[in-house]
Amino acid sequence: MERPPLPALPSPTLRSLARHWLQEDAATSDPAWALLGPGPVAAELLCRSGGTLAGLPFAAAVFQELGCAFRALLPEGSRLSPGRTAVAEVRGAAAALLHGERAALNCLGRCSGVATMATAAREVARQQGWTGLVAGTRKTTPGFRLAEKYALAVGGAEPHRFALDGLLLVKDNHVELFEGGMEELVSAARTAAGFWRRVSVECRSEAEAIAAANAGADIVLLDNFSPEALHAAAAALKASRPHVVVEVSGGITLEALPHFLGPHIDVVSMGCLTHSAPALDFALKVLPHSAQ
Repeated sequence: MERPPLPALPSPTLRSLARHWLQEDAATSDPAWALLGPGPVAAELLCRSGGTLAGLPFAAAVFQELGCAFRALLPEGSRLSPGRTAVAEVRGAAAALLHGERAALNCLGRCSGVATMATAAREVARQQGWTGLVAGTRKTTPGFRLAEKYALAVGGAEPHRFALDGLLLVKDNHVELFEGGMEELVSAARTAAGFWRRVSVECRSEAEAIAAANAGADIVLLDNFSPEALHAAAAALKASRPHVVVEVSGGITLEALPHFLGPHIDVVSMGCLTHSAPALDFALKVLPHSAQ
């Protein structure tokens, strides 16, 4: 099971996100800055939880936007043991460090939590001997999607599409509202998708899944199937259309994941990797002058 490549993080995008997060936290100023001297200080970013480290580029962007120097002490994706682990150093004016503190820590905590959850799911799949893809979904925090999708990849999960235009996904409501059968629906979807997008159809029964595959869907999404019905439907799909991609989703948790893995399943998409991932605990500690 190969790790997916990390999504690109263009510098203008990182700067834009950093500015937004800083503006959100201090639209004007923090009155406590009046208590600080003008001289430069140094600080460490510490993790106090076990898990998978992620989010360093976002934390760096926050501090660099404030004119601070940022140096990672560990590579992205490092396994962190419980206890205090220094992951980065930052140097700059005291007010700048404390201005960026919360935004940077939030990035690290949230991204590392998602990466940790993704790592756990990938390890469950590997222990079962399954060679398919564990993927995330679009169930992400508004305004934080890029960071969470990036964190999924750090943890070894497939980020899946970043936005609606990355794939033409025919969901159950499209099926309900479309005036015509499955063959006409997939044909219309293929035309709307253009030559470069794949077409995926969310299906609620084995018969619907077979019809979608026979109509030419690239991906058949088996949504909210029981494990028993799922494996029977996936086997029937692969028997009739060996090259169709079979994706599974629908409230799948880490505990239930082994029941949804099988030889005819290509992708398991899990919203819990983002919407239910607990954040790791990070802190910023100013170093004494003797250690700077």
